[in-house]
Amino acid sequence: MRADGWRALSNPFTDQRALLAADAFADLSSHDVLSITGPDRLNWLDSLTSQRLTTLTPGESAETLLLDPSGRIEYAARVVDDGETTWLLMDAGTGAGLAEFLQRMRFMLRVEVADRTADFATVGGFGVAPQGAVVTWHDPWSSVVAGGWQYAADEPDAVTDWTWSESLVPRDALPAALAPEDAAEALRIAARRPRAATEPDATTIPHELDWLRSAVHLSKGCYRGQETIAKVHNLGHPPRRLVLLHLDGSEGGLPAHDDAVLLGDATVGRITAAARHFELGPIALAIVKRTTDPSAALTVRAADGDLAAAQEVIVPVDAGATAGVPRLPRIR
Repeated sequence: MRADGWRALSNPFTDQRALLAADAFADLSSHDVLSITGPDRLNWLDSLTSQRLTTLTPGESAETLLLDPSGRIEYAARVVDDGETTWLLMDAGTGAGLAEFLQRMRFMLRVEVADRTADFATVGGFGVAPQGAVVTWHDPWSSVVAGGWQYAADEPDAVTDWTWSESLVPRDALPAALAPEDAAEALRIAARRPRAATEPDATTIPHELDWLRSAVHLSKGCYRGQETIAKVHNLGHPPRRLVLLHLDGSEGGLPAHDDAVLLGDATVGRITAAARHFELGPIALAIVKRTTDPSAALTVRAADGDLAAAQEVIVPVDAGATAGVPRLPRIR
């Protein structure tokens, strides 16, 4: 790494290795940044979103979701408070919509919402914060947070070793020598880590992505969409589930976002993100119907031709129904 903390990089596999070795930072400068100030900020944000934020201490990181009344994901925010300001780090193109919603929900509360994307750029990495960082968010994904729940039956090293963090630096101090976001994307996919820009669609609920582990507190106070969160978790099953796909790399192509996933001739899901990993080769995250046979070989219908895909289960078929309420027999 250069003396100023930045490294010029070359190819995707080199970039991925450098990121994992904490020898580089990824360019996330396209991401959005919101700030919330005022003494009511944490209680207010807690009342609107899925995570318990009232006890967030200065420097502590969290993740929260804004859901619609039916429990579907609308926005996801990475949250860190510095004692005076709550910072929301968000995927590109999602900040303005959340800011507009929050402005409408201020009422008489002592809060101020500002879009700070023009002022601050986001950089990501696995090491210490870069020089000049204003604030750093540490990803809680590597373990289940208090109040959360994990559906995945196993945690490979890519998950437990996921010590990702994101820092804000002034835009006028952002160097050009950064690893591209695509390098971080391959590592994220291997860590089974969902993000707002790729995995959710208009009907996604957090259970389908195993997102209760880091972004939902199951016993906090009321918030929009809470009824669906509780009902599916306690009594039902999410209609779809997230899988990691290992793709046939012999043809050289990668599927695109929303490319169809097939079981035989039937479409059972869609690709959310795909990349080439320096160790795993071509991999992808996909959303499939819950009842899709976990042992079945799948096919991805990509623009350059069909790709064979082997499943690695993330959210199991029996996810949900944790209350164990016995079902009455069907009357014939």
